[in-house]
Amino acid sequence: MLKRKTDRSQALFEEARTYIPGGVNSPARAFQAVGTHPRFIERADAQFIYDVDGNSYIDYIGSWGPMILGNNHPDVLKTVQDTIVNGLSFGAATEREVTMAKLVCQMSPCFDMVRMVNSGTEATMSALRAARGYTGKSKIIKFEGCYHGHSDGLLVKAGSALIAEGGTPDSAGVTANCAKDTLTARYNDLDSVEKLFEDYKGDIAAVIVEPVAANMGVVLPQNGFLEGLRAICDQHQAVLIFDEVITGFRLAPGGAQELYGVIPDMAAFGKIIGGGMPVGAYGGRREIMECVAPVGKVYQAGTLSGNPVAMAAGIAQLTRLKEDPTVYQHINALGDLLYGGLIDIIETAKAECTVNHVGSLGTLFFTGGPVTDYDSAKKSNLKGYADYFLHMLDGGHYFAPAQFEAMFISYAHTEADIKSTLEEAARFFGV
Repeated sequence: MLKRKTDRSQALFEEARTYIPGGVNSPARAFQAVGTHPRFIERADAQFIYDVDGNSYIDYIGSWGPMILGNNHPDVLKTVQDTIVNGLSFGAATEREVTMAKLVCQMSPCFDMVRMVNSGTEATMSALRAARGYTGKSKIIKFEGCYHGHSDGLLVKAGSALIAEGGTPDSAGVTANCAKDTLTARYNDLDSVEKLFEDYKGDIAAVIVEPVAANMGVVLPQNGFLEGLRAICDQHQAVLIFDEVITGFRLAPGGAQELYGVIPDMAAFGKIIGGGMPVGAYGGRREIMECVAPVGKVYQAGTLSGNPVAMAAGIAQLTRLKEDPTVYQHINALGDLLYGGLIDIIETAKAECTVNHVGSLGTLFFTGGPVTDYDSAKKSNLKGYADYFLHMLDGGHYFAPAQFEAMFISYAHTEADIKSTLEEAARFFGV
């Protein structure tokens, strides 16, 4: 296999480390967990990305999920080009905000009303504040290994890059007072949730969960888990919040809510709302959302929220997802091909690995046992994943540079791409 040149990426990384902490603007990009330096990307198109050294890769990150139609999709691109000639930002109300709000409320089963924000972190943080304001209660329950953004109160046993870095997942700079109202339960363990409600009777405002965990690697909800959360929250008058930053509009037009048939009280979405642009949204039942300013007393604001360019991009992408069922048919079929092929390879190789997947979303864990929660995910062989990652990267296949992340398939991927990736994986495992 011809090793790709990385001279310019290496030089840029060295320069970046002088001016940017760790040389990156997000730890998830650091490549630290796989023992190499980031590849600096110059452009992306369809199912490919291209680095500054001229290397091309089949892209299985898709800007961490939102490029569900593929990179630089022509419909989204044209919409953005047509929009920017009128201005990049107004800080004022626009018709596109109304169009987007109607579209998202039509697609998301739990949405009566929605508020646009600028990131998934803002969305989850704001949803929890609204839930506390609505219930008048203080504490929230999250799950070990689930990542809901970097706001202070949620960096408690979080997932994503925090696991890959090793050591404690709690962040320095988060005070005890910020963290004291965040309670942690075990994913897929309803007993752990019920015990917290018993221990903190009458003081739990909300339960927030990734309906499919995707920040400790992809971990699926076991039968009855989401339904159980719904029943527990109903019993204790707590708000059930689905963090659909990863699963929203990817697993189905209505996200995990539609796929699993469990409707939360609120949900949070990320950059898929804007076709990959910096945007997010939170929403839910009308009586909860009407607690938000300027109608209610829960304050939340954002100068750039509902940015007209991001709204235009999002409307173009979500309209396609709403109206064209072939998108989901295609990406789910390719998901079966890719993840099923990986299962066949590791079984043939008798490798200590496990594949978790749903639709176009999946993870190859370098651990032989089932992965059902944070503790079982952490048993993964990080060196094994790093070796696999570097082999696949040199072969032109671009995955997340850490074990505890997801792979994403887009509408632009083809069967030939998947077969090429499987052939490279088979070479790594020696089958």
